[in-house]
Amino acid sequence: MKLITFFIFLISCAFSISAQIGGKYTYQFLNLETSPKSAALGSKLVSDFSNNPTAGLYNPAAANSKMVNNYAANYVNYISDINYGSAATAFQIKRSEKMIHFGVVYLNYGQFNGFDLQGNSTGDFTANEVALSLGFANRINDSDFHYGFNIKGISSKLEIYSSFGVALDAGLMYANEEAGLTLGFSVRNLGTQITTYAGTQEQLPLSIEFGIAKKLAKAPIKWFVTFQNLQNYQLAFSNSNRNSEDLLGGTTVEDDPTFFNNLLRHVNLGIELFSEKAINIRLGYNFRRSEELKIVEQRSFAGLSLGFGIRVKKLNFNYTYLRYNSAAAASMFGLHLNFGR
Repeated sequence: MKLITFFIFLISCAFSISAQIGGKYTYQFLNLETSPKSAALGSKLVSDFSNNPTAGLYNPAAANSKMVNNYAANYVNYISDINYGSAATAFQIKRSEKMIHFGVVYLNYGQFNGFDLQGNSTGDFTANEVALSLGFANRINDSDFHYGFNIKGISSKLEIYSSFGVALDAGLMYANEEAGLTLGFSVRNLGTQITTYAGTQEQLPLSIEFGIAKKLAKAPIKWFVTFQNLQNYQLAFSNSNRNSEDLLGGTTVEDDPTFFNNLLRHVNLGIELFSEKAINIRLGYNFRRSEELKIVEQRSFAGLSLGFGIRVKKLNFNYTYLRYNSAAAASMFGLHLNFGR
């Protein structure tokens, strides 16, 4: 009962924060997709109850005893010279259901040429950000419910400006392995800046997700549905670049996303074939990414993601191709070493 009360308190705090998403928050790298598996299945996967420690970065309650002696590292070749990635592992406390989870997420923006207002060179500089997390997860006695928390220390350095902050993640998960059903709920990035870049206090990029995963009983298929950005219902916006002209009246018809269009932007879909085999295939679709990055009157396959996993003894290799539009895409690589059961 105390645990439920605490989560209600967290959700209340989350919804009391301004709900705008774009351009108003610092440490935006905290919501970047670093897991090839999660990205391939639509992104922001909070219903992954497996032995991959990376799952604990998205939902702290995902840390479980199957992760003991498992180590994961991921790398993303992003747009331009930007690179980022993550690493994670978990440890069991005295052979109990209590777990300690460690994780790191980093982002390197590459190297920049510096100039003053007169155009004189001031030398090259770099920009990078990193978040270190320490988590705890446990199973509720005699049930299929799990809960977990992550505490994160965040460091950011952009040229001569630097900032440090702290954040809390909290998660709940229902995992019934006999039925092949998993439900996950996560509230991430509740926190504050300790030191600011230039004296202006900024909010952290809050993220609330709920996900469902179900393995079919008579087919080698597992499907995933994730509802993202639940802290803000209104994701759709009018895009002037998509205005059209009324051929009969000669007037401009402004872009006006429908209720259904806005609703779909909260939905990520994924399907995994042969999830328990040595080779599996993953396919995902992110409606929000598709709507915001698609090119009008041109098929760009924005929002689509494709990936696969290959297991060779103790080594698991994961790859995902993320499609943004016809001009941009990203490749994600992951290594998962399983020295456990």
